[in-house]
Amino acid sequence: MGFVWIIVFILVLLTGCGYVSWHVWQILPLAVAGKWIIVGALLLCIVCFFTNFFLGLDNKPMLVAVMLYELGNSSVFIGLYLLLFFLVLDLGRLVHLVPRSFLYNSWVGTVSVVVIMTGLFVYGYFNYMQKERVALTLQSTKSMQRQHRLVMLTDLHLGYHNRVDEFRKWVNKVNAEQPEAILIAGDIIDGSIRALIDQDMTAEFRRLKAPVYACLGNHEYISGELRAKKFYQDAGIHLLIDNHSLVPLAGGDTILVVGRDDRTNKKRAGLKRLMESAPKGYYTILMDHQPYHLEEAQQVGIDFQLSGHTHYGQVWPVSWIEDLIYEDAFGPLQKGNTQYYVSSGMGIWGGKFRIGTRSEYVVADIK
Repeated sequence: MGFVWIIVFILVLLTGCGYVSWHVWQILPLAVAGKWIIVGALLLCIVCFFTNFFLGLDNKPMLVAVMLYELGNSSVFIGLYLLLFFLVLDLGRLVHLVPRSFLYNSWVGTVSVVVIMTGLFVYGYFNYMQKERVALTLQSTKSMQRQHRLVMLTDLHLGYHNRVDEFRKWVNKVNAEQPEAILIAGDIIDGSIRALIDQDMTAEFRRLKAPVYACLGNHEYISGELRAKKFYQDAGIHLLIDNHSLVPLAGGDTILVVGRDDRTNKKRAGLKRLMESAPKGYYTILMDHQPYHLEEAQQVGIDFQLSGHTHYGQVWPVSWIEDLIYEDAFGPLQKGNTQYYVSSGMGIWGGKFRIGTRSEYVVADIK
């Protein structure tokens, strides 16, 4: 099924590229040579995206790999919005709101497209760079001596685009909260272990002033599960793969943190069997990267589930599609006595743009 979706995605992408390229060709008030240069450059960016995906970047110098990643992966999002913009203009022509001259050999049309796209993606970049602090209150029915603070993250996607200088700022934000524990629900790695090793990301993880517990995400499998585990070990991260850990907190309190393997592994343990071997009587937090079958956590008595993976689509209107796919694509949810939070993520995949969504970290107080 995964292969089928890849083929569908490629076909849709190629169709969209053809539609956008035709419109760009028509709107440019240039000679044929100039049109070929502009359209060819746009198509080369899409080719770059495919070569990044299929051939990889690890065999290239770090600076070159960074440039190719930013160029190729950003082009997908820019192409999406060019597609949407030209669709709106075509609809405007059909209802006689947009004159034909606006779309053919038009300086006014060309400048309008450039200004609108530039403004939109400049906003999207700065919106991504602004990390939002989300405060959660978790009500515990278990006996606790005092209130406790945790910081929760998902989808860091560290690598060629979310680099060490940026991650250093995230670490400072987390440390400023003075948490007793830090939970990361998958996709710490974007896709390349080499990019993290070359930037010495382990040193930044070791600057975190609280123990870190994490589960695997699908991108840990993309990067190579065994190498990901080694990186986690070197970074001092407690990796929970279909396993649990009793986490000591201040005042003698303890919570139970459970980490599921990512559903990429079709042989991962069922949640019911996983909880049968876990100790009872503790406030229990489940980390499960992909937010499918949320009812399972309620059925086994989980107090709180943290998930990510969706990024809430990263840009609108993909966020609307996410809402159709998942019971909870973003934000809090309550099912019986179980609380949930699906995070849109601290980092991002591909281009550094957030349009209609946000990058966030969760500060949870257990009361």
